[in-house]
Amino acid sequence: MIQIEHLARSFQVPAAPGKRLSFKRARATVVQAVRDVSLLAPNGQITGLLGPNGAGKTTTLRMLAGLVQPDAGRMTVDGVDVANRPLEALSRLGVLSDSRGLYPRLTARENIVYYGALQGMTRDAANARAESLARMLDMAALLERRTDGFSQGERMKTALARALVHDPANIVLDEPTNGLDVIATRALRESLRLLRSPEGGAKCIVFSTHIMQEVERLCDSVVVVAHGRSVAEGTVAELLERTGKSDFEEAFVELAFAPEPSLQTGVSA
Repeated sequence: MIQIEHLARSFQVPAAPGKRLSFKRARATVVQAVRDVSLLAPNGQITGLLGPNGAGKTTTLRMLAGLVQPDAGRMTVDGVDVANRPLEALSRLGVLSDSRGLYPRLTARENIVYYGALQGMTRDAANARAESLARMLDMAALLERRTDGFSQGERMKTALARALVHDPANIVLDEPTNGLDVIATRALRESLRLLRSPEGGAKCIVFSTHIMQEVERLCDSVVVVAHGRSVAEGTVAELLERTGKSDFEEAFVELAFAPEPSLQTGVSA
């Protein structure tokens, strides 16, 4: 189970060089990327993190993965606090980031086995797990090929297998269908449905996206994020009922694009 409570994070963006005056201190802009995001993702379900580009989804997931420190809030993975026990919490996570980050000179198998070693697995155990994941993800033909030149779908499968090599109970996917064709997207959906099922281990899956159709077809529950805040949560049916809409895209627009004050303020750097 993954729980996020009132998460917040801001960043300072330096002033553009052309706007600086030699006799004055440069001014920076504070961007409040995440203001107040909360989420509860239980086991055996796919929880959608739905929001427009720039809503704060990726920053939220980077904080969960330990890549960015929050300014406020709390995150736990299976009850383990990410801030206080980061290594223990992260060992329970499998993360597929928005950047696949494969090593191009290594084969798909070598990419997967290397990450298994980083998780403390023996080479034999990591190899056996790579074979098992290749069957599940229909990528056996890719295992001995270098990842340089892989298609988007092939890269996604390899990166997903790498994230799952240590059989984590919790899986986090940031915009996983970006750049995928219809066939690769369908294959990913089927893989996630299997992982959610008792046969696949009843994983806790957090699925970040801005595509309403993916949420409708895949997610058991949805958290809508806008302007750095979680603004609504529930099943697709519950969100439709809340907004009085019959079309989920219309419901999403009403929830996510309500007027919001500017998130940026100038401060001295």
